[in-house]
This record gives sequence, structure tokens and C-alpha cells, in this order.
Amino acid sequence: MVARRASAPIFAALAAIIMCVPTASAAPHWGPATPPNPYLGPVGTATMHGDAASSDVTPLPGPGAQAHSVDARPLAAACPTLLEGSDELVVALCTPIIGRTPTVHLLDPKSPALLGGSLAHLELAKGSLLGGVYAYLDNDDRLVAVDGERKLQRISHSRDAEGRWSLHVDETVNLAGAIAEGDNVTGLSPDWDGNVWFATAAGVVGAVDQSGQVRSRTLESGEQVQNSISTSPAGTAVATTHALYQLRLVGGRIEVDWRQAYDRGPARKPGQLSWGTGSTPTYFGPATGSDYLAVVDNADPTVSLRVFDTSSGRDMCTIPVLDGGERPNGSENSPIGIGDSVYVASTYGYPYPATPDGAGPSVPDSAPFGGGLTRVDIDPVGCHQVWNSPIRSAAVPHLSTGDGNLYTVVRSGPESTTPLDTFTFTVLNPADGRVVAATPLPGTVANDTLQMSGTITKAGSYLQGTITGMLQIQSK
Repeated sequence: MVARRASAPIFAALAAIIMCVPTASAAPHWGPATPPNPYLGPVGTATMHGDAASSDVTPLPGPGAQAHSVDARPLAAACPTLLEGSDELVVALCTPIIGRTPTVHLLDPKSPALLGGSLAHLELAKGSLLGGVYAYLDNDDRLVAVDGERKLQRISHSRDAEGRWSLHVDETVNLAGAIAEGDNVTGLSPDWDGNVWFATAAGVVGAVDQSGQVRSRTLESGEQVQNSISTSPAGTAVATTHALYQLRLVGGRIEVDWRQAYDRGPARKPGQLSWGTGSTPTYFGPATGSDYLAVVDNADPTVSLRVFDTSSGRDMCTIPVLDGGERPNGSENSPIGIGDSVYVASTYGYPYPATPDGAGPSVPDSAPFGGGLTRVDIDPVGCHQVWNSPIRSAAVPHLSTGDGNLYTVVRSGPESTTPLDTFTFTVLNPADGRVVAATPLPGTVANDTLQMSGTITKAGSYLQGTITGMLQIQSK
């Protein structure tokens, strides 16, 4: 399957068909990652998607393809955000099953599982379902998050003379002047100048400079932001429910570099949390690590990967993914991007227990969870599909350039999904999509990974949030 750039001549597209036939053994080109952001914590563990670019790529080696041990660390909460600081302690932002008040936990993954409960915890003001989910660790290992009262907070941890840990708020910036009451921050990321960018469900984009001054602007009327945002030396990327933007702060004003609309489809699909793209936009590229910007659209019935040139916003390529057939599909996950390769996982039909306020009905009301994972490579005249796997990824996949493996969790059971479905930690070869290791995880829906993101730690463990806490997977 080959997709060409809109501006490429026909003979170039024909040449691509001849020269770029998908092959099961195509070795990925892992070009440079986006340079480390000086205002983030450790590379690979400071954000939900690994870095400011939301690449879902880490240089840290994971558990590998050998036998694995699995420890459950129950917290009675869904834990979508698991971040590791330079001290190798984990800061988790979780939503408790009861009350749903966002809670920050400090965890020590090196402690025995039976003793591995929270070292300390701190509740944040409650907001929307997605409000506050996207937090990050700054270069002082402090959690940066926006709570339900529209306050940007930096939360640090410390230990007293008796060995007791605590979490406390170091700094607070009130964003109420830029964000209306009832609106919530859905995306948060620092840029390379130390400005903290945010985006809200109602389509407000803002930046807080190091002095605490807040600047903001509202994007086009009717556009919402229901995923996180990404930053790179090229700019700040925001995907709304209608279009992809790249922005920057110029002379104290937020300016739009470019805007590209995408096919948002006729309605929200089952297995997605909003009507529009489910992607946090991904910076990647073979030259600078931020040459390109990618999202997955919401076209009906088959979604496409959209790749744009960051310097101009030019459409590099549009290609159907996730088998590209007539069977409906969709994705709520950020694509993996590294070098000239992108990996896209399907979430179509995934049974989320709740959706954000105002998400609207899905069409159809429900659907089987069929799964699918596709690798696409960017070539000189467009892009082409390298492989498509039928695996049913139940988590955001992550790629380790440290060990050359692609990691995710697979949901096992009928496509209709049941409470008896089980989950399997799965390792794939990114060159051809082959499963090279599979380790059953304990329990059934109590350990539903709910399309949440995992984290590979410096010690090589894979931490995966579940609906009731965290799983820790290690090599035996």
C-alpha cells in the first residue's frame, strides 16, 4: 500500500510503488529523537508519552523477550500517568474508583510488591474526566499539573529525618484569567524556552512564562482539545476536534504557524473519547527528530495517518491504516514516531467505562474490539504500509530503541469483550510485527489497562497503569 504526497507527480508515485513494496523484514530507520527538553525530567520517563514530542519512544531498554515476572501494586484507582524521576521514584497521577478525585502517589518500584504501596499521596482539586491527566515531571523532578480549580501546580516530594515521605506544592500559578469556569486543561507541555503550554477542552491555548505571566488565545469557534499537546524545537502542536495546529510564542503573543484540517468523520466512533482525532500529535523525523508531525484522523469507515512537514504545514502523506479495508476502525492513541517510521494502534470498539462530559453518542452505539497495529514508513515521495498486525492492543504501545522491542498489552477473549477477558504483556519485533514474547497478566477486568500508557524505568521494568492501580513487569 502506497500513499503519495498531494503534490507528487504521477511518475514519482509509480516509482514508489516499484521501489517501496512493503516487506516483512524492513528494518526501521531509527533516526534522531527530538533533542532533550531542558525543562523536563529524565528522557523517556518524564511524560506519559516519553518526551515532549509525544513520540512514545524511549532510549531505555525494557524487560526484553525473555521470561517475565509480574507484580501487581493495587491503589484502588486508575493510573494513566506513571512518571519516573532522576531519583528513580515513580510519581503517579491516578483517579480513585470511589470519588474520582485526582490523587498524586509517590511509589518506589524497587520495593517488594507486598510493601510497594504509596509512600505518600496528595489529592488535587477535581475537574473533568480528562482534566489533569496529562502532567509531566520538570527538571527538578516536580510533577507539573493543572487541577480542577485551574491552578498550575509544581508538586515536589521530600523525606524527613524519620524517613517519612511527603508530597507538597512548591509553586502555583492561577490560570483562571485565561480559562473560563467549567473549562479544564486537557494538555500540558513545556517548550524549549521554559514556557509551559496548555490547552483546554473549550479550545483555549495558552503559555505560562517563567515569571508566571499567562498568555492565551482561543482557537477557531467550535473546536475542542480532548488530547494532550506536544512540543519540539519546531513549535507547539495542538490537535483539536477539527484540525492540527502548530503554534509558537512570538513577542508575547501566541501565533499560529499553520493549521491543517483533517477528516473528522460524521460522529464519534466507539472506542474513542471525542468526535475527532484521538491522537496526541507526534513529532518525529529522520533529520532533526521533529521534521514531521503526525496524527490519525477520524475518517469513516477507515482512518488515515496524516503526516505534515513542520516547517510549512505541507501535507507529506495521507494513508489508510489498520488494514485499510472496509471494516470500520479508529484510534484513541497517540502514534509512535521515530526516524521515518510510525506505528498506529486501533482502539475501535474498546469498552471504556466512561466518556468525558459532552463527548456525545458514538455511532454505532458499540462495536466489537477487533484491534490492529500498523507500521507506516515515510519515503521520499509519500509513505507506505510496511506491515499490519491483528493484535488487540489494550494499551498505548511503546518502542524502546535501547533494546529494539515494541511493547504493549493485548486483550484476549472474544471481540465482543466480556468481564472474563484476560490481558497479556506482549513484545513485538518492530521490523515485521511478529510477537516475540507474551506473558499473561494476573486477573481479568480488575487489571484492565484501558488503553493507558506504560513506562519503561531506568532499571528496565515496565510499569503499566490499570483500572485498579499499577502492574510491574520485569525480566526474571
